[in-house]
Amino acid sequence: MTEYTTVSIPKDLAERVEETIDGTSFQSTSDLVRFLLRSIVIQHQKQGQLTEAEFEEITEQLRGLGYLE
Repeated sequence: MTEYTTVSIPKDLAERVEETIDGTSFQSTSDLVRFLLRSIVIQHQKQGQLTEAEFEEITEQLRGLGYLE
C-alpha cells in the first residue's frame, strides 16, 4: 500500500490552483501537484543529473503556474 505525506502550500495558491484545474481532468490540487512532481522526477531520471539551466527552466515553469513566487 502506498504511504503518503503532506505538502503545505499557501491558501491563496491552493485557491488559484483550484480555479486553474476547473474543467480539467484533475480532480484536486493534490492530483495536479502529483502530476507535476512525477513529470519533473521522470524528466530528471531520463536525463540524469539536472543542469543548472534545466533547474532554472523548471523553476520558471512552476513560477508561471503560480507554485513559486
